[in-house]
Amino acid sequence: MVQRYSREIMAKKWDLKAKYDAWLKVELAAVKAWNKLGIINDTDCKKILENAKFDINRIDEIEKTTKHDVIAFLTNVSENLGEEGRFLHYAMTSSDCIDTAVALQIKESLELILEDIEQLLDVIKKRALEHKNTLMVGRSHGIHGEPITFGLVMAIWYDEIKNAKELLLHAKEVISYGKISGAMGNFAHAPLEFEEEVCKILNLKPAPVSNQIIQRDRYAQVISAIAILASSCEQIAVAIRHFQRTEVYEAEEYFSQGQKGSSAMPHKRNPVLSENITGLCRILRSFVTPALENVALWHERDISHSSVERFILPDAFITADFMLNRLKDLIDNLLVYPKNMMKNLNLTGGLVFSGRVLLELPLKGLSREEAYKIVQRNAMKVWNDLQDGKSALNEKNESLFLIALLNDEDLRSKLKEEDVRKCFDYSYYTKNIDAIFARTFK
Repeated sequence: MVQRYSREIMAKKWDLKAKYDAWLKVELAAVKAWNKLGIINDTDCKKILENAKFDINRIDEIEKTTKHDVIAFLTNVSENLGEEGRFLHYAMTSSDCIDTAVALQIKESLELILEDIEQLLDVIKKRALEHKNTLMVGRSHGIHGEPITFGLVMAIWYDEIKNAKELLLHAKEVISYGKISGAMGNFAHAPLEFEEEVCKILNLKPAPVSNQIIQRDRYAQVISAIAILASSCEQIAVAIRHFQRTEVYEAEEYFSQGQKGSSAMPHKRNPVLSENITGLCRILRSFVTPALENVALWHERDISHSSVERFILPDAFITADFMLNRLKDLIDNLLVYPKNMMKNLNLTGGLVFSGRVLLELPLKGLSREEAYKIVQRNAMKVWNDLQDGKSALNEKNESLFLIALLNDEDLRSKLKEEDVRKCFDYSYYTKNIDAIFARTFK
């Protein structure tokens, strides 16, 4: 965990105190369950519940001897108990405590991540509605395509993040399972009712079947869902980085008073937040491979997964929480430049309307091949004119492509001037935006 990229609210869910708190919660739930099943009497149960506690420094001291963190923890807790301490961890194995406790930690952390996502979705929706009709050029391969709106771009962001949210909701269901099935998962030392009661107390579901551990496909699903979320977040960050390029300059990150962009070039305003988000998302995706490899353990269990999870579980949640909040603030404060968007839309002298013209000619009897040939030769002429430095618009504010089409005899034999000019109407490309938004933000 890197402090620079963590928020205290999530970091606290994965510090040592949180880990031992979760372990103690599981152990005390087990005591309550044994009490209900008649193994522990009311007096001993009450004493354990009232006096069980731990000291992190003391656990560390004990572990130097035991070389076993769960035993060190249990030894320390038992130091605060009397004879009733004999029922602590009764008929349980270490993973009964650890895996059930980690399920609690992951579940709670996912709840915070889902809150982060809701806040991010609210911000994206707000900005999408703000720019629902803000015209800009759509691009494929980085090349100008047809007119769209910036609101449509953001609506796509919204839908993709919403899809990631659904995956995380499913992951929360998948991970909300505990196991108290004993050393080999055969319930030799405790009945199934014991596990069921412990999980009920902890608001978890009992795993239908387990060996010494909760199966790691559950963890892999959680980490994979976080990685997919990260990929969608990076897509947003990469788009913002592109919009902020000097040659594009359609949007940029908020640049605060006194902020510096470069130690050498005082004019610089760099997309540092979105670049940082890109980097954090790369880290989040890197956790998928070890999470998947943790699924394949020897027989009923080994501990090759343990060291991996000490890294990837805290770091995945802490990093995702930080990244989501940074992205939310970035979008909320994003500076958008509609005039530059329109300037870029006109940059290619009306070529963005070529598809509309192409569709009109077959309606007048031309084959698609002949229509494509007519439209493309005029488009190529405009490209050449632009390469020669010719202005995209003439003195009458008419585009090069419109002028070229009006002067093409083959095209004019099929389309009247007013039909050609009608093809250069931006509203044709935005007529379904309201319907798209109604479907997206329902």
